[in-house]
Amino acid sequence: MSRVAVVGGGAAGMMAACAAGAAGHAVTLFEHNEKLGKKIYITGKGRCNLTNACETEDFFTSVPRNDKFLYSAVYQFDSRAVMDFFETQGLSLKTERGNRVFPQTDHASDVTKTLERAMHHVGVKVVLGAEATAIRTDDGRVTGLLYRRNDEILFPCDAVIMATGGVSYPSTGSDGSGWELLKKLGHICTDTRPSLVGLLTAEEYIPRLQGLSLKNVRFTVQAGTKKVYEEFGELLFTHQGISGPVVLTASSVIPDRYFSSGLTFEIDLKPSLTEEQLDLRIQRDFAENANRRFKNALGKLLPSKMIPVVISLSGIDPEKRVNAVTKQERRCLLTVLKHFPGTITGTGGWNEAIITRGGIRVSEVNPSTMESRIVHGLYLCGEMLDLDAVTGGFNLQIAWSTGHLAGASVH
Repeated sequence: MSRVAVVGGGAAGMMAACAAGAAGHAVTLFEHNEKLGKKIYITGKGRCNLTNACETEDFFTSVPRNDKFLYSAVYQFDSRAVMDFFETQGLSLKTERGNRVFPQTDHASDVTKTLERAMHHVGVKVVLGAEATAIRTDDGRVTGLLYRRNDEILFPCDAVIMATGGVSYPSTGSDGSGWELLKKLGHICTDTRPSLVGLLTAEEYIPRLQGLSLKNVRFTVQAGTKKVYEEFGELLFTHQGISGPVVLTASSVIPDRYFSSGLTFEIDLKPSLTEEQLDLRIQRDFAENANRRFKNALGKLLPSKMIPVVISLSGIDPEKRVNAVTKQERRCLLTVLKHFPGTITGTGGWNEAIITRGGIRVSEVNPSTMESRIVHGLYLCGEMLDLDAVTGGFNLQIAWSTGHLAGASVH
């Protein structure tokens, strides 16, 4: 039996503690917040999309980088195993659109309570308000954890599992401090940036659409003439740019190099119609509104908030009678509807980012155990590592799988 210190009381840390405890080790979990699972409370808009019930083989297509590193962890503890774990512990689950799995209660807090109960069952001790300050080693092997709780205290142990997260949502305690401890031991952290986050835009007309949500649109991003992303789904305009599922995914999968080279986007507001079909639709609407002003003739075609912006982009006089709109002007309107334009200037900040892109290099960690290749007895899991996925429960699955493997691998 080993004495194990788990640093971080989020998803990966609590799952690691459960697995290590179930394996018979003496486990103490250290969390510098006043309660566990602070980030879990805000995931899935407070409902906690705790995994995705897709086939295990399909899971890896939702991980843009380093997916092969996860094979061992995910195949040993896949979404079915995660669902079984929570249901065995008494949490009823439901599966919604896109295979997203939620607690039946729609309360993220129930996920944390379930994990706390599971840890209690296997004898895990929890120390709150404890900030890890150093990992002690001797001859390349973990010997203890130094932590601060008013005074600095040494906790002698045989293994340390690091699960302090990245730097997204710093108000939940994800402040990057865990990376600093690992760097002192020789680990290297890749460049990091916010991911699963809204995109900032240049155009003055975008903030005028703040709060407007568009369903069933096609969103395309280009770097010069090269298409780097295309997705169909829901998009939301914000006070500083765009957000919503298709945009969050774009922030995750578009390679870093394109963000510095300039990106533009187009929204196809009517993707189910070809240009010819949409032109006929516009002509029908125009025929019904022949004597009205142009600005009053688009109500069936667009949300009211969008009409002034689309009119402005089309270049058509809003006061013009519909029966006086020329064929060329109608083509201009058609172009805006099928290619609503914008320019991306960057991503939102850490306070809005759901996850962190980047982290400790996966080449420095054994994918079969999550043990550091640099320090024996040191294990890394969750957002500590250079691992992230698209939205839909996949990032929490990474946390559960890597946390479980780390805890189960302690020897």
